[in-house]
Amino acid sequence: MTGPIALFVVCTAIWGSTWLAITWQLGVVAPEVSVVYRFSIAAALIAAGCLASGRSLRFPLADHVRFAGWGVMFFGVNYVAVYYAERYVTSGIVAVVFAAIVVASAVGMRVFYGTPYTPRMATAAVLGVGGVVLLFLPEMGSTTGGTNPALGVLWAFVSMLLATGGTLVAVSAPMKRLPIFPVTAWGMAYGAASAAIVAVVNGAPWTFDPRLPYMATLAYLAVFGSVVAFGAYLTLLQQVGAGPASWTGVSTPVIAMLLSTAFEGYRWTAIGVLGVALAVVGNVLALRAPRSTG
Repeated sequence: MTGPIALFVVCTAIWGSTWLAITWQLGVVAPEVSVVYRFSIAAALIAAGCLASGRSLRFPLADHVRFAGWGVMFFGVNYVAVYYAERYVTSGIVAVVFAAIVVASAVGMRVFYGTPYTPRMATAAVLGVGGVVLLFLPEMGSTTGGTNPALGVLWAFVSMLLATGGTLVAVSAPMKRLPIFPVTAWGMAYGAASAAIVAVVNGAPWTFDPRLPYMATLAYLAVFGSVVAFGAYLTLLQQVGAGPASWTGVSTPVIAMLLSTAFEGYRWTAIGVLGVALAVVGNVLALRAPRSTG
């Protein structure tokens, strides 16, 4: 079985690049519809892999209720909110807000499962979130052309809370006993369905952009950003618990900034370097913390 460090690296490397890829999805296709496309493709690929390997996709109705709740929060409405947020503010600001999932998941584990919130995790949270805030501080005054940056931050916060709820459902005892990939196929299918409902309610047009940038990023987000990264993350979640696993939400913005340096001409500052250092120290503390038992 792949160890937690390797799983963490896979999640960080892939998700660190998806923030940039999502910005290339905005434009012709409505955000809700893009989310439907992404997770419909991912769900179909995982389901096909399960059937090919002899893994059953049949579960009792009670499990499907859990899958639906998880899928809506973790794959569906959560990502619709991310796309909404990036219409008003830069992806860096969205990443900063989303990094609060570290604290929110730890608090949620304490409230719902009684998992101790240790001084080490508290210190790691302060260092990690503080580091990411410093890393993106130069971006705080910039937007992507939207007229209401506060609305973008609000959508990012909503996304973070939904993802936290999905994480807490994923580590519940009934979910932990189930096979990862068949469950993920259903979760993504329900997530795509919830995004479709949002699209219908909002009257979003069902269009498609056949140009290479959209199609390439859609394929990348569906295969790598969804199938590969989520498979690694959910395995990591079962191995180390919600608290340490959620630190991918802090490390991925660091990767995103490195990609921004390479492809978007970002210029590093002393504050940015300090932010990376704090985030790395926070990650080390989180990964070395005792595993959750909830």
